[in-house]
Amino acid sequence: MVRRNKKGKVYLVGAGPGDPGLLTLRGKECLERADVVLYDYLANPALLAHARDEAERVYVGRRGKGKYPEQDAINRLLIERAGAGSVVVRLKGGDPFVFGRGGEEAEALASAEIEFEIVPGVTAAVAAPAYAGIPVTHRTLASTLTIVTGHEDPEKPSTALDWSRLAMSQGTLVFLMGMKNLSTIAATLLAEGRAGSTPVAIIRWGTRASQQTVVGTLADIVEKAEAEKMGPPTVIVVGEVVRLRSKLNWFEQRPLFGKRVLMTRAKEQAGELATRLASYGAEPVEAPTITIVPPPDWASVDHAISEIRTYDWIIFTSVNGVSRFMTRLFARGLDSRCLAGRQLCCIGPRTAEELEKFGVKADVVPAEYQAEGVLAALSRQDIKNTRILIPRAEVARELLPDELRAAGAHVDVIPVYRTLTPGQDSVGWRQELMDHRIHVVTFTSSSTVHNFVAMLGGTEAVKPLVQSVMIACIGPITAKTTEEYGLTVSIMPSENTIPALVDAIAYHYESREQVATGTLQ
Repeated sequence: MVRRNKKGKVYLVGAGPGDPGLLTLRGKECLERADVVLYDYLANPALLAHARDEAERVYVGRRGKGKYPEQDAINRLLIERAGAGSVVVRLKGGDPFVFGRGGEEAEALASAEIEFEIVPGVTAAVAAPAYAGIPVTHRTLASTLTIVTGHEDPEKPSTALDWSRLAMSQGTLVFLMGMKNLSTIAATLLAEGRAGSTPVAIIRWGTRASQQTVVGTLADIVEKAEAEKMGPPTVIVVGEVVRLRSKLNWFEQRPLFGKRVLMTRAKEQAGELATRLASYGAEPVEAPTITIVPPPDWASVDHAISEIRTYDWIIFTSVNGVSRFMTRLFARGLDSRCLAGRQLCCIGPRTAEELEKFGVKADVVPAEYQAEGVLAALSRQDIKNTRILIPRAEVARELLPDELRAAGAHVDVIPVYRTLTPGQDSVGWRQELMDHRIHVVTFTSSSTVHNFVAMLGGTEAVKPLVQSVMIACIGPITAKTTEEYGLTVSIMPSENTIPALVDAIAYHYESREQVATGTLQ
């Protein structure tokens, strides 16, 4: 029984098999509350983004080789941090109670009278085969599932596994942590009478964009695994259900499967891009090159708000412009009613959607989602002698206000946010580029391009890093900025939106695949 006290609390959270989308809602809630996160090698680092910026992150990975913390040391760390009053999340790959040593950690916490909670996770034993197109049970092929450790405690005097019963099982066998002992597993099952023709699949990094699957039989799987240089972490599946992979292999057929895409936009804005990339099978990699901060002071914004009813038009040129302006409007004790009678123009549908969150619909959304499109749309309006307000970034193109003034309008431009270079360094994703582990770099504004180049040491330093990388830009203005640095833009959508950008990346790779296979129509 767990005793309640005032010494903090530990959440033993299952991180799932690797795909960040498979983290449970409860697991996400715990990460958001955590003061300290102790995370494993198998827990996707992307999940750490759910923790608060000020939360301490401690790597306690266990990889089965090399140096790593002993389990007793991890137990002591959990007790110490919770005993000091911290909310601690122990983030463990898969499910903490499925060969995750979560039981041992829970015992240590209980003995120390530290309050804890178990948050189950999606186990790789089921998820990795599912992402490889292999159902671990099937009405006509397998009515039982046996999950087996492929790496028993070496201090045991003898094996606890009944290999004769495992070999004779007509159901599915799933071995976790068994890659090092693959030859022993296969040989033992064969020696105990399992047919050499029994299908076997090995899934490495299951559910991730780097997932790799090798299929064979008990008779030849060792040779095939060696040929493909398969190494841990893997899930080994033995049984007739493996035959269904040829028909049910859904994940590895996605157009961006295996592709790692660098996202350079602000961290707080990367969610939609990451979600859409993942839906195509890609692995999004966060590399924020800008951060959104308030203006140095709100004087000009507050003055414009005080005179809001004197404006004929308000033009929003970005989602940030909408959210920052409207939030300040509300902070001043006003609401959307004060916009009544103003004509509202949003540069694109996503910006218009953001405005609708505040209960206001745009009057004009141009067909072309950039300054030139706004000018074309307003050219059909009589704007001479009208007053126009443009809440925007502190630094932006002057084309729109200049052209509106030239047309006879009185234009006030107010900075409602600034884009700065983030405080954190670029060591992590620079190394990813150096190791050729990035396939696509995305730019969603000129600011992301400028800062990307600056953070990596200038044009000459950047060029070799992206030589073999596809560069995708959200629109022609961003593409022009990219090309001014001597970089080649390979992908650009027909619309300046995140969905269109991701679709264009997917289409690019689909087309290349079709050309390579001769199936392009």
